Amino acid sequence: MPPTESRAAPQPGRVGPLRSLWLAFSWLTVAPIGTPTVTMDRRAGRAAIAVTPVVGAALGAVAAAAAFGMAHTRAPDLLVGVLVVALLALTTRGMHVDGLADTADALGCYGPPERVREVMRDGGVGPFGVAALIGAAAVDAICIGTLTGENRWYAIGFAIGSSRIAAVVGCRWTRGPADSTGFGALVAGTQRWSIACWILLAAAAAYPLGVRGFVAVAIVVVGSWLFTAHCARRVGGVNGDLLGAAIELSTIAALLAFVL
Repeated sequence: MPPTESRAAPQPGRVGPLRSLWLAFSWLTVAPIGTPTVTMDRRAGRAAIAVTPVVGAALGAVAAAAAFGMAHTRAPDLLVGVLVVALLALTTRGMHVDGLADTADALGCYGPPERVREVMRDGGVGPFGVAALIGAAAVDAICIGTLTGENRWYAIGFAIGSSRIAAVVGCRWTRGPADSTGFGALVAGTQRWSIACWILLAAAAAYPLGVRGFVAVAIVVVGSWLFTAHCARRVGGVNGDLLGAAIELSTIAALLAFVL
């Protein structure tokens, strides 16, 4: 997940909305915008996580535009889906898929939270992680290809954008960090009212999609709440890998809501 420090000189004080967006995009995407000069503390972490769905909306727009463009070529719908999934992995530095693999491997082991965190920190990918990556990529590609064939561009963008609410839900006020250092220490337990705000905004954005749009929002919110609660118990708190896994699984759930 994103680094916990900035090489630039820190700037104390409140992190404003524009600086929050700047920080979130620099953390969560490959956008060549540099890193704002802010103190990397829980104030900055709270501000960046609170605007993470904006990053998701931008990524969703990029994915939908890419699918729309490739739909006007001779590429089969499934190939379009595969290429869009690859594009999303590249634009997010592969952080979320890495988090999914690490979380799958960690949940697949037995032992106390210390052992689970040790597996998460291991640089390799085990059998559970490989299975999770292949399964997630396959489902995403098939769903995006199906939606491409049906010209449902907004549904593609909405599914990807709304999935980032999972990160906000995962950082809710009742969950502490798994470790005293790292990304989780910056963001765990920092979100409260932002959760309600994003649920309402997502519900409003889902209106053009009808019932399936509202179902997608509900699945993302409830599913990420339950998933992060379970993982936090196993891991001993929230960390970056857990949040990345929640985002990836929420993307799958939202896409499935539109194709099943």
